[in-house]
Amino acid sequence: MVCNVNIVVCLREQPLFSAKAHVFQIDTATKRNWVPASKHALTVSFYYDVDRSVYRIICVGGTKAIINSTITPNMTFTRTSQKFGQWADSRANAVYGLGFGSEQQLQQFSEQFKEYREAARLVCEKSQEKFELSSPGLNIAAPQVLSDERQSPSPLLCEHGPEEDKVLHSKSSDVQLASDKEHVKKILSEGSICETNMEAELCTLQESNAKLVEALHEANHSIEQWKKQLAEYQKETKKLQEQVSELEAKCGRAASSEKRKEELSQSIEEMEALLKAKDEEINRLQSKKSDFGELETEREEVNRRMQELEDKNAELVQQVKKAEQTLATSQDARQRAEHQVQKVVEALDLKLFDLNNLRQSLASLLDK
Repeated sequence: MVCNVNIVVCLREQPLFSAKAHVFQIDTATKRNWVPASKHALTVSFYYDVDRSVYRIICVGGTKAIINSTITPNMTFTRTSQKFGQWADSRANAVYGLGFGSEQQLQQFSEQFKEYREAARLVCEKSQEKFELSSPGLNIAAPQVLSDERQSPSPLLCEHGPEEDKVLHSKSSDVQLASDKEHVKKILSEGSICETNMEAELCTLQESNAKLVEALHEANHSIEQWKKQLAEYQKETKKLQEQVSELEAKCGRAASSEKRKEELSQSIEEMEALLKAKDEEINRLQSKKSDFGELETEREEVNRRMQELEDKNAELVQQVKKAEQTLATSQDARQRAEHQVQKVVEALDLKLFDLNNLRQSLASLLDK
């Protein structure tokens, strides 16, 4: 209820700066994955709360306050990519992320964040100086009041004798001193409470910063692993291209067409299995990625490469079909050649038979 009242009070004022961005929050369960707060880009604005003298970052989606973050001097806005930035709010126990449409918008928001953080630091220092100046003033004012009372006693004290005047005067002085001491103790206790709260907030911010640094290191490590796997994938693609070129060279040999056909089919199956494995690997790597903008770019690049591989696969299929047609044509030519040879052999047999008859007739004529 208090947060809603603060938001309503801030929204009555004009925003100091506004920008459109996709809003994300870190998953409180895993502390790693980003959870989108809405499907569309929202308006994120800086406000100055006059009643509390603080600067706030507010983002409202419909009737729900998605971001209500009070800017403190210890906050830091970190740019994790060209269009994405984040900061931690220890009071709200949340880490917010903003994805902008351009690098210029991110730069403007970062500069405004630094400016209002510096303004918040100045406001905090001024309030602390006022507190330090008010504390010694109270300590000095008490003795002056006491001395005035001692120098000019009231008429009621003058009506009594000297001894009664001294007793009453000492009692009033003791009461005044006791009240001043209680007042000073109260101020010191409030100062110690403020100091304790600041130390607790500092510890919380340090823990949040350590968690953010750890998450950033893990994300960088995951990106490095993905780059290595992508390089291995490119090497395997080159090997597949070399195998395809070898298969194309083997397809030119008509003597072992059937064997080459089987090898081509086996190679295509292996390529399809590799493509499936790479698809699963890409999906797994995409699930590990936290940056939404980079993920979209990398997905498009992978889809483009997959399309190229599919085109090459289609070319290989066409080459296999051509090889099959060539094999069928060679088999038909071989059958025709065998048929012609058979005809020639039969003609030669007839000629030999005729020659044999002619030889026998000539032999019989010679005998006569």
